[in-house]
Amino acid sequence: MPKPKKRGSNHQRGAGGQPRNVQPFSDEDASIETMSHCSGFSDPASFTEEGPEVDEEGTQEDLEYKLKGFIDLTLDKSAKTRQAALESLKNAFSSKILYEFIMERRMTLTDSIERCIKKGKSDEQCAAAGLACLLCVQMGSGIESEEIFKTLGPVLKKIVCDGTASIQARQACATCLGICCFIVTDDITELYSTMECLENIFTKAYQRDRDTNGVSSTHNTVLHVRALLAWTLLLTICPMNEVKKKIEMHLHKLPSLLSCDDLNMRIAAGETLALLFELARETDADFFYEDMDLLTEKLRALATDGNKHRAKVDKRKQRSVFRDVLRAVEERDFPTEMVKFGPERMYIDCWVKKQTYETFKEILGSGMQYHLQSNDFLRNVFELGPPVMLDAATLKTMKISRFERHLYNSAAFKARTKARSKCRDKRADVGEFF
Repeated sequence: MPKPKKRGSNHQRGAGGQPRNVQPFSDEDASIETMSHCSGFSDPASFTEEGPEVDEEGTQEDLEYKLKGFIDLTLDKSAKTRQAALESLKNAFSSKILYEFIMERRMTLTDSIERCIKKGKSDEQCAAAGLACLLCVQMGSGIESEEIFKTLGPVLKKIVCDGTASIQARQACATCLGICCFIVTDDITELYSTMECLENIFTKAYQRDRDTNGVSSTHNTVLHVRALLAWTLLLTICPMNEVKKKIEMHLHKLPSLLSCDDLNMRIAAGETLALLFELARETDADFFYEDMDLLTEKLRALATDGNKHRAKVDKRKQRSVFRDVLRAVEERDFPTEMVKFGPERMYIDCWVKKQTYETFKEILGSGMQYHLQSNDFLRNVFELGPPVMLDAATLKTMKISRFERHLYNSAAFKARTKARSKCRDKRADVGEFF
């Protein structure tokens, strides 16, 4: 009589060496656990009037069981399985706070990330680098995070500087290197060493408009953009004497990147210039830039660019960015932006804060609002104070029904449609014909 199959055998590796199936961390898991783990931080509008009770203890146990399985799968023989596990861990880390769970397994996670970056292929290295960023975001600044960076920092630098590694992996590692260093390092020599590593990458773009054969070389442009943005992030936490040195070194060279064929490089260079001018004027109120007329002429041309060979979407994006950059350079002005998360508001009123916010928003994605509400490290970075705890009575008074939300959204949609119609079709207003 044949033996019965074991339960769960569908998820094990078969005799033929096929990779086991990995059920990814889903949005449903995130939403359920986020509500049960820290309901006081959730957006009141996200709650429904009536809903089933959630077994918080059971949900937390199920989540941790899943995550333990993903951590184990990062050691699997199949590259696809390892990558899927890394992506699932990334989704979990970006959508909720798991400090205690990670604290108990930080060394295991660090070893898995290090192994995937060293031995994995391009996609796996990118996923591992992204997970390393989120691991440091979860841990915040502290001794444990410093230990993680001491292990991963040399590996990341090696990949970034390795010309034989894939461009995608080098891009991901450059971003990861900048973010992790920003979060964890209190050692000024390590900060300067990391910035020097990134400088060695993006400064190649200064003289790299065309190669020796006169053919446009854009293969490494995205890598240069990533290195420049990571370097700019680290510059925001440098001592003022070091900031002055970097401004003197790069302020006259960065305008050359405004003529690059790549839109992202032009935008990165423009925003970096605005940030450098902001920092320079903080250190010296009478700061004077010799080539101001030439620079403002370039910025104005980009802010009003009408070249037909460029896509309309690219032109709109470029004009929007460089209008703000031009105002920053000429008028020392910054268009304040407001970010809403739950019952709180945060105002982005300078280029330093904008650069920091955009960096963390890119790695956290849709989890940015949740982390702004409940992540102590991010709240400290943006000077938001301790997390706001809301009791059940306060949440109830802030809630609105689905029907009220529907009416509000419908009215807003109608008003928006009318406003857009007037601007979109000018031919509608042609008068009467007699």
